[in-house]
Amino acid sequence: MSPTGGRAPRPFDVDAMLEDPQVRIVVCCGSGGVGKTTTAAALALRAAERGRTAVVLTIDPARRLAQSMGLRELDNSPRQVRGIDAGSGGSLDAMMLDMKRTFDEVVVAHSSPEKAAAVLDNPFYQALSTSFAGTQEYMAMEKLGQLRAQDSWDLIVVDTPPSRSALDFLDAPARLGSFLDGRLIRVLTAPARAGGRAGLRVFQLGLSVFTGALTRVLGGELLTDVQTFVGALDSMFGGFRERAEQTYALLQRPETVFVVVAAPEPDALREASYFVERLAGDGMPLGGLVLNRVHATPVPGLSAAQSQAAAERLDAPEHALAKGALALHAERMRVIERETRLAQRFRTAHPSVPVVPVPAFPTDVHDLDGLRAVGGALAARG
Repeated sequence: MSPTGGRAPRPFDVDAMLEDPQVRIVVCCGSGGVGKTTTAAALALRAAERGRTAVVLTIDPARRLAQSMGLRELDNSPRQVRGIDAGSGGSLDAMMLDMKRTFDEVVVAHSSPEKAAAVLDNPFYQALSTSFAGTQEYMAMEKLGQLRAQDSWDLIVVDTPPSRSALDFLDAPARLGSFLDGRLIRVLTAPARAGGRAGLRVFQLGLSVFTGALTRVLGGELLTDVQTFVGALDSMFGGFRERAEQTYALLQRPETVFVVVAAPEPDALREASYFVERLAGDGMPLGGLVLNRVHATPVPGLSAAQSQAAAERLDAPEHALAKGALALHAERMRVIERETRLAQRFRTAHPSVPVVPVPAFPTDVHDLDGLRAVGGALAARG
């Protein structure tokens, strides 16, 4: 089955996507180091300069987004980007996910002040909220749900976390849910759920044997921290799952468009292929693939083999410069030929997915003009 579930592919017209009032969320996804942050920023800027009230959420620890938008720093609160062409009435805000602060906000918003204080001060929670595998991806989805619920912007552009696997973003809610539903957590929260004092006493008799063994393995202080944490958080478990389900459903609606970002490298395109198939399997709307850092042919018609052969025939010292130029061209053409093969392999595997190539820029993107240039390249139809 094709990645679009058998439907006719929609042309990946970036400007049409950004100007469509029905599109409220654009999610840029892909493996780490492929240019998701720059792509997300360029899309958000282009949307704002076409009349949208946009916000871009990045999870990039390198803080390149702040620098390129002329901001001293980004944090968990939206900051207005100045210097955009707002003649069309658009605006742009930018923010960077603070994983710990977002988790704290969830705790405060969905529990009583006393229970929130117990959770926030708990050492086990403090470790979980900053280092548990999948927490960053889950909190990115939490923040996306919060931004959409505020309804302060008509377009939200999300730069997904720089994970080892592009699928981590979609898998994070299930992973956290599995942790919350795990046997250890259920055992430790059972006292709070036991019905009546008699039932609680009976349960505690059996639990004492189990916790005695855990105490010897983990240490009494850590076990106490875990029990206190899960006891305080018990009433929130359903809320975690419910919000995860709501955000997941939000990602499946027509108002959301996924933009898969890759570089012309085997690992990046392999991850992109996995993600395209996963989106299709989960019924999530895919706009297309952005293939970043594509090298253009400097001299059309002169292949790597031809350049290399010509260089080898130039042995005279007076031809050293020409020989070096031909050798350099041959190397460049080998790179281009490899990128072309990789891109064609992706197109063959996913013929209904539009591919928009973005050329490799000679310098890093570090300001709004650079982002505008990227946006212009993105607007070329694949």
